[in-house]
Amino acid sequence: MDTLDQTPQAEAPVAEPAAVAVETPLQEAEDTNIPLMKTKEEVVARAQELAAAEEVADKQELDLLKQLYYRYHHADAMALRQEFIDNGGDAQQYVPAIDPTEEAFKEALQTIRQRRTDALLAQEKERQDNLLKKQAVIEKIKALATTPDEANNNYDAFRQLQSEWKEIGAVPAEAVTDVWKSYQLYVEQFYDMLKQNHEMRVYDFQKNLEAKTILCEKAEQLQEEADVVKALNKLQTLHQDWKEIGPVSKDLRESLWTRFKDASTIVRKRHQDYFENRKAQEEENLQKKTALCEQVEAIQTDGLSTFAQWDETTKQILELQAQWKTIGFAPQKQNNQIFERFRAACDKFFTLKHEYFQNVKGSLQENLEKKTALAEQAEALKDSTEWRKTTDALVELQKQWKEIGAVPRKVSDQLWKRFTSACDAFFEAKKAAQGPQRAEQNENLEKKQGIIQQLKDLLEQTEENAAQEVRRLQQQWNEVGHVPMREKDRVYAQYHEVVDALYKKFNLSQAQRRLSSFKNALKVTAEKEGSNLVRERDRLQRAFEMMKNEIQTYENNLGFLSVGSKKGNSLVLEIQRKVDKLKGELNLLAEKIKAVNQEIRKEQK
Repeated sequence: MDTLDQTPQAEAPVAEPAAVAVETPLQEAEDTNIPLMKTKEEVVARAQELAAAEEVADKQELDLLKQLYYRYHHADAMALRQEFIDNGGDAQQYVPAIDPTEEAFKEALQTIRQRRTDALLAQEKERQDNLLKKQAVIEKIKALATTPDEANNNYDAFRQLQSEWKEIGAVPAEAVTDVWKSYQLYVEQFYDMLKQNHEMRVYDFQKNLEAKTILCEKAEQLQEEADVVKALNKLQTLHQDWKEIGPVSKDLRESLWTRFKDASTIVRKRHQDYFENRKAQEEENLQKKTALCEQVEAIQTDGLSTFAQWDETTKQILELQAQWKTIGFAPQKQNNQIFERFRAACDKFFTLKHEYFQNVKGSLQENLEKKTALAEQAEALKDSTEWRKTTDALVELQKQWKEIGAVPRKVSDQLWKRFTSACDAFFEAKKAAQGPQRAEQNENLEKKQGIIQQLKDLLEQTEENAAQEVRRLQQQWNEVGHVPMREKDRVYAQYHEVVDALYKKFNLSQAQRRLSSFKNALKVTAEKEGSNLVRERDRLQRAFEMMKNEIQTYENNLGFLSVGSKKGNSLVLEIQRKVDKLKGELNLLAEKIKAVNQEIRKEQK
């Protein structure tokens, strides 16, 4: 293409904002058997299933269901709002629609909560009843062991009360320790008073010793359990079993209990250390996640104005999200809060990115319409033979094309090819048509360079006819036709430089210089396509007639002036000088008119 060096614009596609790839809002669900639901409809269905089930729903699962539902509910509401805005709606006038699933979800939760409340009340009543039953058993054992003889006689009743104790369920947490200590106290007192059936008592002591020794061994083995939480749960079961087993002989009670207690202490210490370390790690994780939140929040989008800039920033966000996944839990109280903060910052970025891409879509379509119009204009001009006028028009279209932004990638190359093909078709036709003309212009260039050289040679001469030779060469210069456009200014400057030097050397008249300059300027004007030489001639003709009338006026006035006085003679001389000067200007105008007529005749040929 002529005067335009372009390649097809690299225009990026319009992409939808990437999904926020962050962790699930409640990662603690991974430590349970709670299924992770991906839609609010699944959440509602699960809530309704729990509401209809016989067993009471777990509180942890209820909390997860609630948070998941409102997470999805909020996301859907935001999507509907954005759709309303994208369709031309005013964000201030948007009214969210009622979600039919929300009422169903609330009803299911209310049913579950009521059942949980009822179950807790029933459970508390049952524990209070169990406490009364165990207190009654303790009172009965206490009554059986007032004397050794009574202990001997009531041994069978004692064993029956022990069985009853084991069958009674849990009691309120605040009463567990006291009621067990009381039970253990009176059981040991009963055994200590028991004299009759010594063999039976020894047998019971031995059996209890074996059972408690096994519990000690199991407690000691728990020290090697890798899962400290599981180890503590097993230890608690062992302690419950210990409470259910009767006493051992008096001389072994303290040492056996010390062995069991020491093993328990180690298990509990491991559990405590684990959670202290976990707490410290969670605090460190909180600091790391807070730093990631601050990094996302610090990202500025005001200066992002290209696809590449948005994509580069998106990579930064995704990298921070990948780092987030490698960090463990924060403390339970802050875990959800810090995640909400991180997700909100990510959502803000991707929302702004979505809005930018939506705006770009409209801009791309507008640019497409503009460039299509330019392509159509170029196609309308491609067969024109008005070389200069059409060249200027196409160059202007090319300039406008550069100023218009990107268009959709799928049509970018095709539209660019359409536009350039139309421009290339015209310039190739112009080149073919102007081939002979350019050869002639190159020939004219050689002629003018030869004239310049002859003028330079005159600078070295001193002959009287040198001035006449200068005029002849100037006349010859004016008769030579156009030279290539790219050489015009350079050769014209060389010509004037040597002519000015010759004028100065040979003292050529000012009028002659002005006429020479006019002819050269006239040649430049004539080379421009669409120039109006006739209008220039008319202008000069009018100036000629006005100056001729002015001279006539001055000459008429000279006839009325008296030359009898010195003052009158001085005035006559002054007017005469003006008339002579005007006549010189008149002759110059006549020469200019002659030169214009010569150019007009050349143009007509």
